[in-house]
Amino acid sequence: MKWLQIHITVDQEQVEFTETLLMSLGAVSVTLDDAEDQALLEPLPGETPLWNKVIVTGIYQQDEQDPIDVDTLEAFLKAQLPDVPMRHEELEDQVWERAWMDYYEPIQIGEKFWIVPEWLEPPEADATNIKLDPGLAFGTGNHASTFLCLQWLGKTDVKDKIVIDYGCGSGILGVAALLLGAKKVYATDIDPQAVLATKQNAELNGVLDRLYVGLPEEFDQEFKPKQADVLVANILAGPLMMLAPEFANLIKSEGEFALAGVIEEQVADVSRVYSDFFDILDVEKREENWCRISGKRKTIN
Repeated sequence: MKWLQIHITVDQEQVEFTETLLMSLGAVSVTLDDAEDQALLEPLPGETPLWNKVIVTGIYQQDEQDPIDVDTLEAFLKAQLPDVPMRHEELEDQVWERAWMDYYEPIQIGEKFWIVPEWLEPPEADATNIKLDPGLAFGTGNHASTFLCLQWLGKTDVKDKIVIDYGCGSGILGVAALLLGAKKVYATDIDPQAVLATKQNAELNGVLDRLYVGLPEEFDQEFKPKQADVLVANILAGPLMMLAPEFANLIKSEGEFALAGVIEEQVADVSRVYSDFFDILDVEKREENWCRISGKRKTIN
């Protein structure tokens, strides 16, 4: 069987109409992609942010006995969506549920880590290799904020220490800390799928016995009245600022922290909020304007 793909590039406000239009014409699925390489922050719960320009792609089954008349289909679409770029292509059948795996390769993070998709062999067997299922949840090492956190963990002494991974996503940061010798990692995320992904990736790396992961309310009950030696949080500037007093209670006196998911324009505001509780020692930037803020908990008298 062959498949027909129709790609239509539209403005953000036209996305919903274009999706509905393609589905009404028999598309078996519709996907959205960035048309202009625009950075997009991880959405908050309930949010579905989109790029300014979006490629909306409809996929259609092509019956060899009764193929779709592509010219007629495109003519109808252009009548509904005049003056927008549009193109089509035909694809041969393949094992779609595994095709995405071809696009992943091991990622090196400084001298310390390799992020290795679970179906591939590590390039350096003696390195600290984090096996990962990239399809489970946000956080594969590809994103600049995840990279910055891994880089920081690689330079931080976590051996025999208690570490918090707040907003754990795929669990990549907590797993990395455990592979570096952390005594225990306490991880949490608002997304139940992230909790599951973190457990699965910890098991994949043989460190599940030293990991606790749960939703925030479960984490709060489990962690009380402990304090961590190290905290890493890769989320967003808004939640990070709201969480500053809570993080201050979670980290020991002179305990270390790293925050990511912050763009350069937000660094001053985040640092100002955290300076009430923490000494800011370093700001690191990667890929245009993604930043990591790190430092230590102020001495608690």
